Amino acid sequence: MLRKIVKIDPDKCDGCGLCVPSCAEGAIQIINGKAVLAADNLCDGLGACLGECPKDAISIEERDTDAFDEAAVEQHLAAQGKPAPAHGAHAPAPSHGHGGGCPGSRMMSFNRPASAPAPAPADAPKGSRQSRLAQWPVQMQLVSPTAPYFQNADLLLTADCVPLAYAGYHEDFLDGKAVIMGCPKLDDNQFFTDKLTEILRASSIKSVTVLRMEVPCCGGITWAAKEAIKNSGKVIPYAEVTIGIQGQIKA
Repeated sequence: MLRKIVKIDPDKCDGCGLCVPSCAEGAIQIINGKAVLAADNLCDGLGACLGECPKDAISIEERDTDAFDEAAVEQHLAAQGKPAPAHGAHAPAPSHGHGGGCPGSRMMSFNRPASAPAPAPADAPKGSRQSRLAQWPVQMQLVSPTAPYFQNADLLLTADCVPLAYAGYHEDFLDGKAVIMGCPKLDDNQFFTDKLTEILRASSIKSVTVLRMEVPCCGGITWAAKEAIKNSGKVIPYAEVTIGIQGQIKA
């Protein structure tokens, strides 16, 4: 199948091994002084190891290879006496960086009450307000197209600046939705489009809402969403909200 997977450049790799503990699946090993993938089906393609390489020897490529296999990962780790990583709906609470792997790319779903909590008073102490976020991760670069929280979900596609500009983001938009965030100016918008297409094809998304800023460059996220819906071959209800740079709803 065609999918994203880690690529290691042997000419750049010096065998330092810093990438090995960052891979929760144990997909990377040091063999003959170089980092290599133990097997393609052990790599989830999320790239938790990318930021650990001081030589920039690791990248993500898209190629035809075996599908990621969680059962194979569990067997592989069990043979090394290591616990299985948290994937999908059975992911545990955040580990705050302990236990191996990068918490930033580990799929997690949070149990939120079916009904939204009452708004906290203006003088409520810091940290007392209830977050409406129900998943992790949220960045387009990190989310998995097959993450369980996308199934039967209303998808909120959010430009990075929106939650800073719009004060009621959690209560007015995020509540009850799966969310993906990204910046059409700083990110590769074609990658953004292709990744979103994968998500829409793999999941039973019920609707897509785009939250963008009023600045012209933010139009890329709108284009990406519309192209992804078209490329998915599905009929998915679409809505769009534009936020002004001073926090007002423009349209």
